[in-house]
Formats: sequence, C-alpha cells, structure tokens
Amino acid sequence: MSQEPPIIIKKIVKGGHGHHGGAWKVAYADFVTAMMAFFLLMWLLNATSEEQRRGLSNYFGPAGDMIGAGGSGGILGGLSIETEGNFQQTKASSPMTTNSVKNEASASDVDTDDDAGMDAVEGQEGMLSPNATTVPQSEDSENQKDQNKKISSLTKSLHKSEKQFNHEQAKDDLEEYEEELFKEAEHLLRQAIQTIPDIKNLAENLIVENTPEGLRIQIVDKNRYSMFPIGSATMYKQTKILLQQVAKVVEKLPNKISITGHTDSKPFSNKKGYSNWELSTDRANATRRALLVDGLAPSRLVAVVGKADKEPLIIEKPESEQNRRISITLLRTHQSSQKGT
Repeated sequence: MSQEPPIIIKKIVKGGHGHHGGAWKVAYADFVTAMMAFFLLMWLLNATSEEQRRGLSNYFGPAGDMIGAGGSGGILGGLSIETEGNFQQTKASSPMTTNSVKNEASASDVDTDDDAGMDAVEGQEGMLSPNATTVPQSEDSENQKDQNKKISSLTKSLHKSEKQFNHEQAKDDLEEYEEELFKEAEHLLRQAIQTIPDIKNLAENLIVENTPEGLRIQIVDKNRYSMFPIGSATMYKQTKILLQQVAKVVEKLPNKISITGHTDSKPFSNKKGYSNWELSTDRANATRRALLVDGLAPSRLVAVVGKADKEPLIIEKPESEQNRRISITLLRTHQSSQKGT
C-alpha cells in the first residue's frame, strides 16, 4: 500500500501598503484645490483695483448692504429678535427701517419721514409684528443712487467754481510775477553795461521797454555808434559784447524770445536782388546765432524775422539811423501761447 503525500497549505501574505487604499488621493486633491484657490485669490488681489475689490466685497455681502460692511447692514440692522433686553422696537423708540445705515448717513442731507418705519416694527420684547411692512431693498437702492447723483452733481459744480477761481487767480499772479522779472532784467542789463568799459558808451544805444507784447530790448544805431557796418550783417565787436550781456540776463528768465531786424528806408542796391528785406533778416539771424553761442537755449526762440523799414522807430524820419536796430522781445506767457509754442 503506497503512502499519499502530505497536503501542504501555503498562506501568502501580500506586502506593501495596499491596505491604505486611495484615501491619500482625496486628501492630495483637496490640498491642490486649496492651493489653486489661494493663488487665484492672490492674483485677483494684485490684478484688481480698490474699487473693483470693494464691488466684489459688496456682491458677497448681506442683501441690502450698501457699504459692504457686515453687522448692521442687514435686514434687521444688527438687531436680534430672540435675546432679551435688546432694543425695544415700539412706537416710542427711534424709527428703524431695513437699512439703518442709510437713514443715519442721509439724515443731515435729505428730508426723512420720522414715521416711515414705525409700522414696520411693533410689539413687546423686540418681536416683529405679523402686519409689519418694510421698504423693499430695490427701492432703498434707488433712493441711495438718487442721493449719490445729487451729491456728485454738487461736488462737480463746486470743483468747477474752485477751478475757475484758481485759474483767474493764477493768471493774475503770473502777470505780476512777469512784471517783477522784467523790471529785474532791465536793472541787471543796465548795471552790466555800466560796469564793462568796452560797451559803457553804448548805454544810450540800448532801449528797454515794457510793452503789451513783453519786455522789448532794442539795440539801435545812435550817436555815431553802429551795430553793423552799412549794408552788412557782420556785427561789430562791441555789438557782440553787448549781446553777451543780454544773453546772460535773458537766459535766467523762462519766457520765449522773438528777434526782429529793422533797417532805415534808404534804398539798398549794392547787390542785385538784395534789399532791406534780406538785410534785416540776415541781421536778425546773426543776432540769433550770437545769442545761441552765448548760452541761450534754442527752444526759447519762437520767431526770427526781418521787417526792413516797415516799422520805423522814428516815424517822422524814416531815413534816420535810429531806425536801424535789432529788437529782442521776451514774450509774455499769453503771447507765446498765441504763437503756438
């Protein structure tokens, strides 16, 4: 008789962490979702303005809350109907509407009916009456918008009046300030001429006038002293020195500058086709170049023209030597703006 082999039962125990299941995936998904919401919040805070954030706050706030704050902006205005000892909502007490914040804010600006909310709350111990009537939130919102429009309109009118007043005041102050600058410039220029021996004799050749157009500095031919040779746009040495002093004075002022060349009425025929128009223009340009070399900013210049003999200084004597001159005008502020600068 053969012997049967023994029966061996082998129990296999699986290793690893299979017994944890997939619960960790749920927790991880929650974590990722929270982080995504956090970074989304950070992005919104950075990408929105203060008004937009306030609008978002009002959107998620209690219904009827016009200022986005919690607490007393709700339907009951922060009052409880269950706790003993709260505000006694009787006719003897102060009226309460569904938007107490609005009533307090508008009490000094708009007429309110003291009995408007008396029927809304009645009874003892702060209990709301079944027959109570409240103002709809939409109506409150419309009233608030009307108030805001009125206040905004008044504010704009006030600002407009203040702006107009300040503009006129600033214009007067600017004119007074320019007058002081012009007087100081004339004083400095005459003082400089007296202290420089080479141009001391040219004091009478310098005419400084305060005109409606601005401060006009004219260098004229007078008393046998000429600024340019006859029929030439090449200035004498003494003219260059005098223009150096003019540049030192006018470069300290902010005003725009216009340069005009003038001649007498004597006919000019040394060159074919060359007249007093060309001569006066060339002398004005020579003056412009000299002032720029002496430090005047090019942006200050708004006009360089030659007018020949059309605007004589001595009207009754158009051939007088004093009509040969260079005019350097510091324009007033309104004059420079009219010239498109």
